[in-house]
Amino acid sequence: MSAKTGRVRSIGRVSALVGATAVVAALGGCAQGGPVGFDGVQSATIQLEAVGTFVSPEEGGYEAAGRGSGFIITSDGLAITNNHVVTGAGTLKAWRGGDTTNELSAKVLGSSECLDLAVIQLESGTYPFLAWRDDDIETALDVYAAGFPLGDPTFTETKGIVSKANTNGETPWASIDGVIEHDARIRAGNSGGPLVDTDGRLVGVNYAGNDELDYNYAIHRDEVLEVVSDLIDGKDVLSLGINGEALTDEEGTGLGVWVNSVESGSAADEAGVEPGDLLTRMEGVSLAVNGTMTEYCDVLRTHGQDDTLAVELYRTSEDAYYRGQFNGDPITAVPVVGGGGTDEPSGDYVTVTDDSQTITVEVPAAWSQVDGAAVPPWESVTAAPDLAGYRTTWATPGVTIYASQTAGVTPDEAANLVTEGLAAQGCTSAGREPYDDGLYTGVWEIFTGCGGQATYVVIGANDYDGTHTIVFTGQAITDADLDALDQAIGTFYAAY
Repeated sequence: MSAKTGRVRSIGRVSALVGATAVVAALGGCAQGGPVGFDGVQSATIQLEAVGTFVSPEEGGYEAAGRGSGFIITSDGLAITNNHVVTGAGTLKAWRGGDTTNELSAKVLGSSECLDLAVIQLESGTYPFLAWRDDDIETALDVYAAGFPLGDPTFTETKGIVSKANTNGETPWASIDGVIEHDARIRAGNSGGPLVDTDGRLVGVNYAGNDELDYNYAIHRDEVLEVVSDLIDGKDVLSLGINGEALTDEEGTGLGVWVNSVESGSAADEAGVEPGDLLTRMEGVSLAVNGTMTEYCDVLRTHGQDDTLAVELYRTSEDAYYRGQFNGDPITAVPVVGGGGTDEPSGDYVTVTDDSQTITVEVPAAWSQVDGAAVPPWESVTAAPDLAGYRTTWATPGVTIYASQTAGVTPDEAANLVTEGLAAQGCTSAGREPYDDGLYTGVWEIFTGCGGQATYVVIGANDYDGTHTIVFTGQAITDADLDALDQAIGTFYAAY
């Protein structure tokens, strides 16, 4: 699916209690004359312009006016569009039915980056609106995609059929359970526009397309109706307040979720996330593994958006790693050994884990020898290009991480377990200092000249909640090894 033009579960007919008719009646009961029919679709379709500062992976920071589509669902001006059309906007304008002479103000009430949905409120007035289809949405149903493609103010409407009534909804910018595939052609700018049947009744919300294969996708009506009331009430759903997009490298390896913009006052904003950040891990789960928002949204579905969620990110503007929490302790820069590294995360790094799958850490792919055996009472993982050389000499780089819930030692005592006898090996300490990376707090120490050539790094720390103790050790020979230790320090995590 192309940008902005999983899991699959059964989408049945909406029940009588929360059905399409009931929701329309509740939301639009004050309408004069009821919803418009097929001939009135244009009158209830809007074009939106969001102006704000965004940061893209290709262009960096810029102030831009992006355009998308939407549609009105109540006579008092409630409208639906895509999250990626409006989130992070400083100003939001709307025009109805292609009439560029009548500019309308609008504000976002609620949004969801996982479902790529947002509800907006147009300025006070009485508006034509669209109603939802009552009947089942089946394969071969005639449908029409309406909107304003390519940012053009000219209204368009294309005809097609539903080719798949329920399909995969995983894209770089959304993770949706219920998606309709159809062949009513949509293009960039159609995002957020309505997909309607021959009676002008709403079938879904267009959100993605594949120009090469001419596949077009809409968020299923049932998926929208499950959350629209919350969005109208100002409750974000499956959202931390980002306008994000999963990134991969040239080989297709997931790098993380790129933050294009941040909603002011959101959990992401309060945590200190900025446009241009790359979210690499949440709750110990690597993000964008396959170039989609699946993992990001799975964490939100598992824990809920209001839970305290550990996050790790790479800040491109500073070439630095940060760790912290959503709905908890704000993000903090991770202390670095080698000056902050030379490159942003790439496919040259892989994630390794211990045998119990408790500890994870990113190391160079060349450190391909891994030992995940426990050293009771510690879980443990070691990675190096040559384990024997790493363990018995100062000539081979590598890293070892220990984690325990029962060791019963302080961070200082934990560090002492691995520093005894280093002076006899020629190691000179720069002094023990406080350590805090946003998730772990304790002490750390850097030794140089070990064996006449190696730098040795030791961290003893507890997680913020005090559930477990970590001991981190790593040795570096070259500047590239120091960068590797920075990557490991920025990504180690124990999931208890």
